[in-house]
Amino acid sequence: MISKNKIKYIHSLNLKKNRDTQDVFVAEGSKIVGDIMVCGQTDARIIVAQKEWIESHQEKLRNIKCEIIEVTYDELAKVSLLCHPQQVIAVFNKFKGQHSIKHLEEKLTLVLDGVQDPGNLGTIVRIADWFGIEDVICSTDTVDVYNPKVVQATMGSIARVNVEYRVLDDFFSSLPSSIPIYGTLLEGENMYEVPHSNNGIIVMGNEGKGISLPIRKRINKALRIPNYPETRETADSLNVAVATAIICSEFRRPK
Repeated sequence: MISKNKIKYIHSLNLKKNRDTQDVFVAEGSKIVGDIMVCGQTDARIIVAQKEWIESHQEKLRNIKCEIIEVTYDELAKVSLLCHPQQVIAVFNKFKGQHSIKHLEEKLTLVLDGVQDPGNLGTIVRIADWFGIEDVICSTDTVDVYNPKVVQATMGSIARVNVEYRVLDDFFSSLPSSIPIYGTLLEGENMYEVPHSNNGIIVMGNEGKGISLPIRKRINKALRIPNYPETRETADSLNVAVATAIICSEFRRPK
């Protein structure tokens, strides 16, 4: 059984200010909670789960020092932030990520400029995980990666991808001039007709406004995803997560 106060506490973490104050976040579902537990990068504070889940995860739970609360499905439904509860809910400490400039010089890194939709951010983190991109740098006005909808959309990839928030002007100013900075712009070159490096920064912009003007000035390799055929009138733009997948796929294509 779970107390009303505990339910109220977990529900309060739906708000960013409460997550920030407590330095925690909520994850739901067997896969997501399981992936975060296995990664070893953070500790659980509370696990609320049905008996079946607890019994099937005895090995993982043996060395975890946190409060474990067994509940029925109906009780889980009262705690869950989802429409359809998924066996387990956990409160974890936030991840602690650190980046060095040298580290970023050696690999591909995604930079998100004002991405607002939780589903888009979560999907982009999942895409980064799929294509072996370990770091995602977000502008301070990008949606919070610990928003429960974002965490859910990552499908566990939040455990394997480092996500940090930076003032992007300061971030780009700190980079060596030798790092290629790619960005998707309408005036860019056809991405299928230019060579791509195995390192650098890929900038993706806001859903409605695209990449902001100050950050556009930082881009030294503008790319364009062509529609097909290019002479045909089509949609104005692509969803930012879809565009990210296309760009990452092209960068990872064997040369």
